[in-house]
Amino acid sequence: MPRALWLLIIGMVVNVTGSSFLWPLNTIYIHDHLGKSLSIAGIVLMLNSGASVIGNLFGGILFDKIGGYKSILLGAGISLLSLIGLTFWNGWPTYVVFLTVVGFGAGIIFPSMYAMAGSVWKEGGRKSFNALYVSQNLGVAIGAALGGFVASFSFQLIFIANMIMYIVFLFIAFFGYKGIQVESGTQAAPKKGLVVKDHSKLYALLILCLGYSLCWVGYVQWQTTIASFTQELNISLRQYSLLWTINGALIVLGQPVVNLLVRRIKSLKMQINLGIIIFIISFGVVSVAHQFAAFLAGMIILTIGEMLVWPAVPTIANTLAPKGKEGFYQGIVNSMATGGRMVGPLLGGILVDIYGMPMLFSLIIGLLVISIFTTLFYDKKMKKTENIAQAS
Repeated sequence: MPRALWLLIIGMVVNVTGSSFLWPLNTIYIHDHLGKSLSIAGIVLMLNSGASVIGNLFGGILFDKIGGYKSILLGAGISLLSLIGLTFWNGWPTYVVFLTVVGFGAGIIFPSMYAMAGSVWKEGGRKSFNALYVSQNLGVAIGAALGGFVASFSFQLIFIANMIMYIVFLFIAFFGYKGIQVESGTQAAPKKGLVVKDHSKLYALLILCLGYSLCWVGYVQWQTTIASFTQELNISLRQYSLLWTINGALIVLGQPVVNLLVRRIKSLKMQINLGIIIFIISFGVVSVAHQFAAFLAGMIILTIGEMLVWPAVPTIANTLAPKGKEGFYQGIVNSMATGGRMVGPLLGGILVDIYGMPMLFSLIIGLLVISIFTTLFYDKKMKKTENIAQAS
């Protein structure tokens, strides 16, 4: 792999390690320490994710306009200032304000990092995005493992640790990313007849990402409603954090096995749908879980599914993106994922408060079935448009 990609990987590990101190415990902190309902916790996380959606789109556009280096520094600077505020003022409602601004700043960073990864190693194809995905989950494993342990002493230490990791990330970005060269974002004027083709690729991406977003609505329940549910079953914070440590460790250590599996899968479309089916099995297991061992089994199954789904979508986006729109297309992918993370906590919180966990699991499995169909048919119109263009 190129040196530039290694720098992006290291930065991603540091960035996600910091955020992983906090995000798995957000719902628990809001519900247990700030004394708010699960529905209120869902609204707070929705605000955080909503700001991140805006940040994702803004960051993608910024990448195409001013480049990844300046975009990442801007996002990291905004996040760091917010985390400093969160360290000193983490009561209600200042917690909500700073968490929302952190979401916006973090949202700016990710499209640029993915777009840079695709640009610095074009011949790597899926490998560039898979490398970033693995590095994210290494950060999750480290952050979640330390986060549960640290939170058992004091949540204040969680905020401090998150802030320190962002300071380290800002230094890495400032000194390491300036020399990363990416291709110019300028795109030649399209020839007559190709505009429709470009639009068909955008439509294809939006349809694919609709299903991707529905997957995230389900996945985020592990960080919100399922997190709170484990507390009701007297599963400790350390055990809950251990689930995320195992998740991250499996993603890092299981890559050789996944690579063997991926080589046997004929297309990225098939790879995504196989992953979604595995998601459904995971939620089926957790829907009847009452002991830690069952949640552990559900998490292991979930992890196998995400190893197939999560890297495949940005890979498809990079393939679909017209020259000069790479950042924008990665921004769409990240914003749709964040949109799922935004809707998921609120939807899950309301459903659990009113109807209980069984209704939530039924709905999530239904949404995952819908995402199978969006994946199957996302490129149907695009292929039809290409056939017409070739015939003419």
